[in-house]
Amino acid sequence: MEQEAWQILIVEDDQRLAELTREYLESNGLRVDIESDGAKAAARILKEQPDLVVLDLMLPGEDGLSICRKVRSRYDRPILMLTARTDDMDEVLGLEMGADDYVCKPVRPRVLLARIRALLRRREGSEAPAESQRRLEFGQLVIDSALREAWLREQSIELTSAEFDLLWLLAANAGRILSREEIFTALRGIEYDGQDRSIDVRISRIRPKIGDDPMHPRLIKTVRSKGYLFVREALEGLA
Repeated sequence: MEQEAWQILIVEDDQRLAELTREYLESNGLRVDIESDGAKAAARILKEQPDLVVLDLMLPGEDGLSICRKVRSRYDRPILMLTARTDDMDEVLGLEMGADDYVCKPVRPRVLLARIRALLRRREGSEAPAESQRRLEFGQLVIDSALREAWLREQSIELTSAEFDLLWLLAANAGRILSREEIFTALRGIEYDGQDRSIDVRISRIRPKIGDDPMHPRLIKTVRSKGYLFVREALEGLA
């Protein structure tokens, strides 16, 4: 899909900010619509299925977290959340509700555009792996990068776009410790600031979905001061 065809829906009640953002994104080849009413946003997202949603956290009618939770099971494209708060708990909650990324206000247009493009490129598979690595199998766990789906014991696993990207990255590097810096750079295209918790949140969400024990993980291990390790042998031993 060409960039000119990418359709963005901005859910934002600050009309001035929304219009300025639309103008900037459209000047960079994207098509943009705006929804200012949180109460209408979920239905519109599910009906229109835009390529990406930019979703403000604080909205009249219904907040961004509630909207994200409501649409996530029926909308598998990227959701980028905007938050004006400095407390990182909002960012963590957004990720737990299924958001793929977040940008803090005040929004820097170039940063927002870069994040949007990174999410869209991953979604469209512009950096697809070699044919021999499009499907990975570890016992009862199967991950298919072409279909962007995963199965455990032949049952489909519900993953957000960002969770799938992280699972694929770890699985494709099975047996090798990946540092947070490596993961962050590979998935978001920017340097790790040492404070971002999004990787940790997603790991905690992925573990139970692939049959791992969140309290005593064996499949995706945390290696102190180093990063995360995808353990092939543990997965192949799943009953």
